[in-house]
Amino acid sequence: MPQILVEDLAKTYRVAERDPGLLGAVKGLVHRRHRTVQALRDVSFSLEAGELLGFIGPNGAGKSTTIKILSGILKPDAGTVLVNGRVPFNDRIAHVSKIGVVFGQRTQLWWDLPVSEGFDLLADIYRVEPARYRANRDELVALLRLERVLDQPVRQLSLGQRMRAEIAAALLHEPDILFLDEPTIGLDAPSKLAVREVVRRLNRERGVTVLLTTHDMHDIEALAQRVIVIGHGQVLADSPFETLRANVLAERRLVVDFAHAAPEIVMAGVEVRRRQGQTLELAFDPARTPTPNLIAALAAAHEVIDIHVGEPAIEEVIARFYDLHGAGEA
Repeated sequence: MPQILVEDLAKTYRVAERDPGLLGAVKGLVHRRHRTVQALRDVSFSLEAGELLGFIGPNGAGKSTTIKILSGILKPDAGTVLVNGRVPFNDRIAHVSKIGVVFGQRTQLWWDLPVSEGFDLLADIYRVEPARYRANRDELVALLRLERVLDQPVRQLSLGQRMRAEIAAALLHEPDILFLDEPTIGLDAPSKLAVREVVRRLNRERGVTVLLTTHDMHDIEALAQRVIVIGHGQVLADSPFETLRANVLAERRLVVDFAHAAPEIVMAGVEVRRRQGQTLELAFDPARTPTPNLIAALAAAHEVIDIHVGEPAIEEVIARFYDLHGAGEA
């Protein structure tokens, strides 16, 4: 049986509406209007133990709602949810002892307490045996480079420091499942790299199952073995990332540096995507225009200094996917 099983999940919200301005506010006090927002519709997927899944989609797609249901915070309107054989929202105490959750814009640490005291409190809450807690805490502190901030109140930490502390806090009780909802939002490059490395090591060395939602496509490219794309509350795709990239956008990119100003290029099946000084970026379908043929034609007609063959950025792959499925911002 999968470690996480989701079948036909549905969730709706009732949202209050009013007209803009003071008059609208007054009318809203007398006569309230509401509309129903369907956050999830027939969402189904499963994860085996040790998988690392990227869960991506535009704002309002249903990512955070799914995480909250899997964490036991929300109860769905319909559908089946089993995590480690338990229904998360019916058996919350046993459930949370086996999971770790990090929400990028919320904290589970105490704002005015030093990080180390927050860790101690969480160890008490989760009833972690002292020797096991100390060993796990020391390993996480070293892994996430938290030595210098242990005595600082959480409110004094930078965003990158706080997120690293939040990830450590979520792992102190050694959960076998980790839910990460936008863990790198707003982080600088070094902090993002540190978070990615920790997630990668937890998954590969400890076998922790990870479900990651993010708008940073580089997180997905660096970590996810499998990707679910969700839009308007529905699963649009569930596949390995490379399969998604190949199916949605098979074209390749050729970046060419010329000895002189970049020439005009008119070739069947080749599109100029960027022109800057002596550099051209060309888009082409290798099935129609083989890469060696394109390179040979350019080198024969122009003085070429350097050539680089690559693939479109992952952001472009996902944006194209949304366009094809009509799943843009809600």
